[in-house]
Amino acid sequence: MNLEYLESFYMTVKHNSMSKAASELHISQPGLSGQIKSLENELGVKLLNRSNKGVELTEEGTVVFNYADTLLSIQGNIKRDLTNLNEDIPKLVIGACKSVGEYALPCSLFTFKDVHSEVDISMDVVNSAKVVDSLQDHTINIGIIQHYKKNDDLDIKPIVSDELLLVGDKNLSPEKITLDELQTLPLIIREEGSGTRDVMEKALASKGLDIKELNIVYDLNSPEAIKSSITSGKGFSFLPRIVVANELKNSSLKVISIEDFNVSFSYYLASRSNYSLAHYEQNFVDFIASSRRGFC
Repeated sequence: MNLEYLESFYMTVKHNSMSKAASELHISQPGLSGQIKSLENELGVKLLNRSNKGVELTEEGTVVFNYADTLLSIQGNIKRDLTNLNEDIPKLVIGACKSVGEYALPCSLFTFKDVHSEVDISMDVVNSAKVVDSLQDHTINIGIIQHYKKNDDLDIKPIVSDELLLVGDKNLSPEKITLDELQTLPLIIREEGSGTRDVMEKALASKGLDIKELNIVYDLNSPEAIKSSITSGKGFSFLPRIVVANELKNSSLKVISIEDFNVSFSYYLASRSNYSLAHYEQNFVDFIASSRRGFC
């Protein structure tokens, strides 16, 4: 079986789009379609039904997709281990949501590197949805996310708790508001796919509020840009405590209490269910889940 064709099929299903999969794989759409057709001919079954809404697995396609996930994971393990043998330098690649990746993990990576100097470490800081995509695409093996949808393909465990705070400029913010008053505040929020936004939307929904009922000025994919907007008097925002800890300490931002509305959540360590962590990856997982992690 041609693993390249199998990967093309796998990526098409993951993205639910021929065009997105072709772009990710750096091939043309006709080329991708031809590879999937060749795979179907080799196996003697139809794998996908295509429509304007995307792709849908056939019964046979579901079987092949499940095996593809396992085979591609094994292929990734082989490449990783051979590369490490040849280079003699273990490479630890981590995907992290922005709240943790930008504000907490740098100190942890420094501490881990101090003990495991032989490990080459790199971190990709994106939103939670993209971390999950990278795990499922086998781009990374370890991710730290703020929020997730139930997924049997991933092993997920909580590592630390946090809370979502409504914050504003120290000179422009009231002490306390109601949920009704919240709807009138100009809000700057995180982009779709971010864990912070998902947590906020779910918390609001539990109170019968839809995000569309809020007075949203704009959304941004950078916590730093949001904080800059707030201190410039452009609006207010929901941000994790870990993100605004320094600003609260130096009083450049202020927490606004919302009557009968408190939002707690966890950050999670994620990896693929069918993936066996290398020893240095397991060392990092054990470290980051312990009190020794030393978040900034």
